[in-house]
Amino acid sequence: MLVTMSAMLLTAAPVHVAAVPIALPGDAASVALPGAVLSPFSNDFSDAASMAVSPLALAASLPVIEIFAQGLPTQDIPPVGPAPVGTPPAQRTPNDIIVTGRKESAGDPLRAVNAESFAVTQKVDDAVIGPVARTYKNNVPSPIRRGIHNFLYNLREPIVFLNFLLQFKPGKAAETVGRFAINTTIGAAGVLDMAKRKPFHLPRRSNGFANTLGYYGVKNGPFLFLPLVGPTTIRDLFGGAIDRLILPVGVGKPFTSATYTIPAGILGALDHRSEFDQTLKDLHDNSPDPYAATRSFYLNRRQAEIDHLHGRVEGDPAGMSGPPPSVVPFVPSDLEPGAKPVSGTPEKTPVVETPAADAKPAAETGQ
Repeated sequence: MLVTMSAMLLTAAPVHVAAVPIALPGDAASVALPGAVLSPFSNDFSDAASMAVSPLALAASLPVIEIFAQGLPTQDIPPVGPAPVGTPPAQRTPNDIIVTGRKESAGDPLRAVNAESFAVTQKVDDAVIGPVARTYKNNVPSPIRRGIHNFLYNLREPIVFLNFLLQFKPGKAAETVGRFAINTTIGAAGVLDMAKRKPFHLPRRSNGFANTLGYYGVKNGPFLFLPLVGPTTIRDLFGGAIDRLILPVGVGKPFTSATYTIPAGILGALDHRSEFDQTLKDLHDNSPDPYAATRSFYLNRRQAEIDHLHGRVEGDPAGMSGPPPSVVPFVPSDLEPGAKPVSGTPEKTPVVETPAADAKPAAETGQ
């Protein structure tokens, strides 16, 4: 019966219900009512006929239910939460929550600390180290400065020799021994670089334990900018410490005496700073992001030295370690060597030419 009523109310279609004969108690005849059904409670009442209910009568007794269609709201309902990433500003609502942040460059997880150390070092350099180094360069005659430079780097030849052996390059190791012997004898303890002249033609080659690690595939590790050390990496910091222990441990005095280490350290720092004065000016003063430019310059130059050991690049290996005559200010989008710039950001490449002077890697200022 409920199904019949639902169909009548919802569809308003006529429902044809067959007459069902109902046997009333105590009555021999059956009463036929159109569409009537027998109430299940008929036995409980004396007048069972009253329990026969017509569906039409039941439907007529129900209250009228009116359903009105409501129109859709015409006012825009603002979305809940922040607008999707990339939504144009014009489509954002006033209540949007916008979270912005700076994406750190790959390979530089310590950028915040490094940048702070770089800024402090720059202030000290501008106030003290830079002016002293320029005074040294302008007032000490060039032959004396060149002699000090040659003497200090001649003492590094045993370190270069050992690392060529570790890299299984016996030919380069033999040439390094020849350089050291020639400059130590006829070169007046290395003050004169006679080995690079005729008839020897033995150029100075830069090498060290950090290069050996890189040669065998050890990665740079996080980039660091340390006071008094300058730009470096975990690999280069460890390799440089090993290099500095070779002469004191293997030879002993005078390399363990303060009468040698203090003057050698001061003269070495002045020599480096004066040699790379123009390079540092290009990287620090003429660049929109001095820290990024310094980091990129260091990593690319160091990678060039290791690539040269593998024979991937050509040129004089001493050229990789000397100060370039010019560095175009540049800030690549990703500071790792060989990385591609972000779309829309031009990549500027440093101009690196082979210098005539023998020097330590340009980015190793302060080391």
